[in-house]
This record gives sequence, structure tokens and C-alpha cells, in this order.
Amino acid sequence: MVTYATNELIPSSEFAKKFGSYLSQIKDSTMDKFAILKNNKVEAVLISKDEYERMSEALELLEHQEIYNIVKERTSKPYKTISLEEMAKSFNIDLDKLN
Repeated sequence: MVTYATNELIPSSEFAKKFGSYLSQIKDSTMDKFAILKNNKVEAVLISKDEYERMSEALELLEHQEIYNIVKERTSKPYKTISLEEMAKSFNIDLDKLN
């Protein structure tokens, strides 16, 4: 879970009034992030474009790693090929009724 310093928590009404100031602080790297609050709950987070792109690239890399692991696991196991007819028979499916 992400934690926020007190100065990073901004009520949405204040954020709307001072948007330019908060955006400048993010752009200038004065602040890393701002959590926008609505009814005392974090509803959104403002981060820099560069930070967002880094996070997106990291997520994409993790997704590729997960796919690689699935492929590796599935190809490492021995498998048996069966015909369509055998599969249909094992599930009690009459292929003639499907056509």
C-alpha cells in the first residue's frame, strides 16, 4: 500500500483552485506525487508524465514475464494430442448434431 505524507494529501476543492501550482510542483520535481482527496478518501493521484511512463513500462514488463512463465510451464509438461472425435466422445458430444 502506498503511503502519503501530509503535504501530499490535497482536498479536491483546493486541488481545483490551485491546479496550476500543483502541476508546476510535479513538473519541476519539487513533489513526487499528490493524492487528491474527496470525502477524506484518496480518489486520484497526480504524478509526472515520466513517472507514469516508467510505471506503465514496468507493468508491461511484468505482464510479458507472466506470459513467458505460462508458456514455459505449459511447454515443459508432456502432452498428448487427441483428435476432435476423441475429445467429443469424452464429453458425450455428438458431432453430427453440431453441423
